[in-house]
Amino acid sequence: MTSDVKFENMTISDLETVLDWAAQEGWNPGLADAEAFYAADPKGFFVAKRGGDLIAAISVVNHGPEDAFLGLYICRPECRGQGIGLSLWNHALKHAGKRSVGLDGVPAQEGNYRVSGFVRTGASLRYEGRWPARNVAGIRAATKSDTDALIALDARAGGVLRLDFMSAWAARNDHLRASRVLMRDDRITGFATWRACLEGTKIGPIVASATANALDLIADIADLRPEGPLYIDVPESNSALRAELETAGFTVSFSTARMYLGRPPTTGPTLQAIATMELG
Repeated sequence: MTSDVKFENMTISDLETVLDWAAQEGWNPGLADAEAFYAADPKGFFVAKRGGDLIAAISVVNHGPEDAFLGLYICRPECRGQGIGLSLWNHALKHAGKRSVGLDGVPAQEGNYRVSGFVRTGASLRYEGRWPARNVAGIRAATKSDTDALIALDARAGGVLRLDFMSAWAARNDHLRASRVLMRDDRITGFATWRACLEGTKIGPIVASATANALDLIADIADLRPEGPLYIDVPESNSALRAELETAGFTVSFSTARMYLGRPPTTGPTLQAIATMELG
């Protein structure tokens, strides 16, 4: 790495720029991702700058005292092969301390991540397609008073308490992001969050006790979001939901290796789809 490169914490404006880079890479970020991502851990976003210009980025978001997640690892094409990205990677990983760190990495980089001690535990598959829209009885819009319940459901599903991230993620953001909750006997038993993207709508997380309930949440969101395809990031191990999506014509448009440095969290059977490939 050259001496004229400096590492800094991202500002929210920097993060918006990095998400524009992600869009150029074909990652199709959500239109309101920056605020919610940043709320998860404002000190967990890093950039490399040369002469004041952003040239590389990475995030290592600490979700709690034991768990972190790495994402948004991007270097501008003209600056690749100079050691900048790796140096920024090592700098950012210090932020995690002794926490376990997860990531969703493109398969081509899996070998590089292994060198840093990351171990593959599975994969995340991005399914793209359309689902028959249906207004489902027992599903309603999430309200602010539901936030604690959604955080608890997310923690039981994913094995990580993501208090700050889910508080922001579950909050409605105009017409760009909102959650739908599944009610049974006057209690919330599942939920799904949708967000508007550059193309179509991403749904995640999806937390539900059965595949049929997950499909009800997808159908309900399809009814609300009829324009463009739906994108759902499904753990490779969730064969039941994958089979249903594939039968409906969904295809895998993108896949990543799910890897961990340290102890992976213990996920539960209610995890139907992850929230994001950037923050887990």
